[in-house]
Amino acid sequence: MVSILMVGLAACNFGSKDSDLEKVRVAEVTRSVFYAPLYVAVEQGFFEEEGLEVEVTTVWGGDKTMTALISDGADIALVGSETSIYVSSQGSTDPIINFAQLTQTDGTFLVSREKIEDFSWDMLKDSDFLGQRKGGMPQMVGEFVLKQHGIHPHNDLNLIQNIDFANIANAFISGTGDFVQLFEPQASMFEKEGRGYIVASFGTESGHVPYTTFMTKESYLTENDETVEKFTTAIYKAQQWVYENSSTDTAKLIEKYFADTDLEIIESSIERYKSQESFATNPVLDEEEWENLQNIMDEAGELPERIDYEELVNTEFAEKVMK
Repeated sequence: MVSILMVGLAACNFGSKDSDLEKVRVAEVTRSVFYAPLYVAVEQGFFEEEGLEVEVTTVWGGDKTMTALISDGADIALVGSETSIYVSSQGSTDPIINFAQLTQTDGTFLVSREKIEDFSWDMLKDSDFLGQRKGGMPQMVGEFVLKQHGIHPHNDLNLIQNIDFANIANAFISGTGDFVQLFEPQASMFEKEGRGYIVASFGTESGHVPYTTFMTKESYLTENDETVEKFTTAIYKAQQWVYENSSTDTAKLIEKYFADTDLEIIESSIERYKSQESFATNPVLDEEEWENLQNIMDEAGELPERIDYEELVNTEFAEKVMK
């Protein structure tokens, strides 16, 4: 669930600084190669072409991201669509509307501490599994995939969920868990360093879901419809650019966002996401994806109530910019 608390934003900002442009503040849930099209939109000047100065701030966590949006610490949030459902179920008078999709699959990979030549999912039984935050998309998709393979996440393995998102990788390094669920580039970094080995992709196993979307308050959407359209246009340009250009070119363009990561790791991470079409090819969040999301939440016991697609999703801008 999303707990609405006042929090400060982490000082991790990127964006243009032209005073003649309209400023838009974006709070991203984490810093990840998974969000490459957003950084491409900044670095290629797609936002500037639309007259926008976009400031991206990393706030580390779905609850903190949604708090930043609701408390007017951000204009737009980039976070999993499940958060909009959580906020709606709490009786919000200003609903959070999903208007542009950035990623369309889960972005995590199953990493084993030991090298496994012929992996099968039943190897997870009776293991220590270092999972993600309860109620968040990574954990819910993880549980959904495990159940598809006949593994009950709470009965058939030791599921560890008491570690903060930002500390999961370090916990695995320190010896916690036989398996861990990680995003890129962390998964590939572990593999290169011999700290772990990628054995499966949750993205390819779970199907399409609105895993990470741009969303804003309904009031902002109404009062700033032209801004939202311009923002969506820039994102669509970036989505096309990522698929039309090489992973090498994309990696070089966004390298500064990952100062402590080797360029070849950034490149391989982008290629991995492109190959399984984790980056959305366009900003439209369709109804089938929305229903798949709610089914996954329901299966995990985290769906407070089913909410109609039209209530929290607005595809008007995405459909318009694609014409």
